[in-house]
Amino acid sequence: MRRPVAATFTLAALVMSSPAHAEELWVGVYAHDVTPISATEFESGVDVQLGWRGKAFEALGSIGRPAPYAFVGVNAGSGTDYAAAGLSWRWGSSVYVRPGIGIAVHDGPLYAVRKGRRVDLGSRVLFEPELAVGVQINPRLTAELSWVHMSHATLFSRQNRGMDNIGARLVWRLP
Repeated sequence: MRRPVAATFTLAALVMSSPAHAEELWVGVYAHDVTPISATEFESGVDVQLGWRGKAFEALGSIGRPAPYAFVGVNAGSGTDYAAAGLSWRWGSSVYVRPGIGIAVHDGPLYAVRKGRRVDLGSRVLFEPELAVGVQINPRLTAELSWVHMSHATLFSRQNRGMDNIGARLVWRLP
């Protein structure tokens, strides 16, 4: 079941990223389910991320003109795949910081125990805060280092282990 869900997420992202609607497209490679002090938490492997970022909402100037985004992350092993959408803000020009907040869905198990400890994410729907630091390579290409977190802050159940993915992505600005 995991691969059909991942294929659906990928198809949705590709449809959303058609040039008629997109300002930027990205592809990234991420270390899956890592923590600041260990190379892996409960799952492992590499994620490939495909994403879309739209133009900033000028009408939302009072909150800093965020841009909409959507992406899918597919784990190359047997880990959790996910899709997310939200809003992000770009602060800076040639070197910038880009925080974002969104909602994610995943295809991981809803109940899993390893070594006597629950390791599932606790909910199918998760919050998805993220932070990227980028540098402009040329007018149409930027490189970003990013951290993507997914959890539900114990709002949907008492189980909330969360998941962090850290990686790099190349971002292409469309004409």
